[in-house]
Amino acid sequence: MTGLLPEGFHDRLPPLADAAARLEERVLGVAGLYGYERADPPLAEFADELATRLKAARMHDAVRFVDPDSQRTLAIRPDITAQIGRIAATRMGHHPRPVRLSYAGPVLKLRASELRPKRALRQIGCELIGLDSVAAATEVVRIAVEALGAAGVEGVAIDFTLPDLVDLIAGDSLAPEALELLRERLDAKDAGGVAAIDARYLPLIEAAGPFSSALARLRAIDADGAIASRLDGLEQVAATLAGEAALTLDPTERHGFEYQSWLGFSIFAAGVRDEIGRGGTYAVLHEDGREEPAVGFSLFVDAILDAGLATGERRRLFLPFGTPPETGAKLRAEGWVTVAALEPGDTPEAQLCSHVLGSGAPSIFNRHPGESRDDG
Repeated sequence: MTGLLPEGFHDRLPPLADAAARLEERVLGVAGLYGYERADPPLAEFADELATRLKAARMHDAVRFVDPDSQRTLAIRPDITAQIGRIAATRMGHHPRPVRLSYAGPVLKLRASELRPKRALRQIGCELIGLDSVAAATEVVRIAVEALGAAGVEGVAIDFTLPDLVDLIAGDSLAPEALELLRERLDAKDAGGVAAIDARYLPLIEAAGPFSSALARLRAIDADGAIASRLDGLEQVAATLAGEAALTLDPTERHGFEYQSWLGFSIFAAGVRDEIGRGGTYAVLHEDGREEPAVGFSLFVDAILDAGLATGERRRLFLPFGTPPETGAKLRAEGWVTVAALEPGDTPEAQLCSHVLGSGAPSIFNRHPGESRDDG
């Protein structure tokens, strides 16, 4: 059937809706153990608040409309990070720093792309407001990796970047227009374009790949030590993940890191082409103009589930017609999901059950191959 939903919107049906809920529960559960308490901002708010809360953030991807009550422009959030920044700077401005907050909820993009056709998405994340130190960044990256592991996502890989690296190296040597063009050419790995601006930046294109070798190439380029502190900090963050995630470095990657400062990272999983999350350091803007450091990450629920990750095993126990209610209650207390036959002709096949109760104990029910239900 077509025409039921707008382009880029979708229903999430069983069992993937249940899988999304479990993913959210496990990720936020790990975050909670690290002291990250959940915040739940509204789906829409004043557009100017969203647009001005994060330094260098742009709201070009937000769906806007006029509030019939206030006659002010509202925006449906395309990302939740800016809202967490607003909460930390206003409602929780008095709270001792750092503030640790987690969140989960839907977001809406104004436009989709050919590679990412969905506009209505779900996002889970954590933000640490008040610090962007090596210790803070290390904690956030570790939570992301640990949370994905708890959710059953295997083969996690982290691709680090240094979003302000080019600005730091260039200093005042390039005009703003030339610097922006250089950033774009480096991001695109356009050696010819970089050479046309300043050939001295060509080695930055080659300083990408497996983390250790890429970092060594960056250190070789940094003859005067201008970026030594950045590289030292990055190395310390990465060192804590040794053996837990595959690590790579692309120091000039900027796509998706428009408001990050000294550190950014993309999260990938084995066998998945697109990133399943993103994070880094940034600045929250206060109403008095003060900039407050922060670091966080966001996980993309749709990318994770579409790749078949974190779906878990679907275990449904069929209770034949006439099974005593107390039997079902006992099994549910043991952790079983029970589906009771409500009429004599009901079957395990009809109820998509993986197990059936027989002779007083659950046993695996073998459905015919190919019988399943997904969200289409």
